[in-house]
Amino acid sequence: VVMGHSVGEYPAACMAGVFNLEEGLKLVAARGRLMQALPQEGEMVAVIASEAQVQAAIARYGAKVAIAVVNGPRNVVISGRRQAVQGVVKMLEAEGIKTHKLTVSHAFHSPLMDPILDPFEQIAATLTYYRPRLRIISNLTGQRVQGDELQTAAYWRSHIRQPVQFAA
Repeated sequence: VVMGHSVGEYPAACMAGVFNLEEGLKLVAARGRLMQALPQEGEMVAVIASEAQVQAAIARYGAKVAIAVVNGPRNVVISGRRQAVQGVVKMLEAEGIKTHKLTVSHAFHSPLMDPILDPFEQIAATLTYYRPRLRIISNLTGQRVQGDELQTAAYWRSHIRQPVQFAA
């Protein structure tokens, strides 16, 4: 079984045979190029709390903050606009919840990625996809891939925006 965390799912998919190395590199390079063109106005913070606690804390911020990663039962990463993320952190720390700012260039898996979704999906649609030869775990579900979901441009588009379900 292979799996990867966030961008690590690309080499996992390549190893599983979903796409060949050249096309996998094309996709990763396009992802990086598009992301680097985005404004650097975001932030990511690890929160030592349950997903439910974090969901409640970010609710008032709407589309400015999202859950980016669920790493474990009490390890969740939030991502979004810097000012909104800092507001969430202040609120959580006032409740005694520990946080840790991550050193990243952008707010990955957040609404700040939305402007690149269409152009990325167009690039992803040019790849040739294959049924996995190895069992692979999806970041979007945290479950073993059963069908052809990794063989679509829509999957890789969602992969940029949706939370990594690593705990699952």
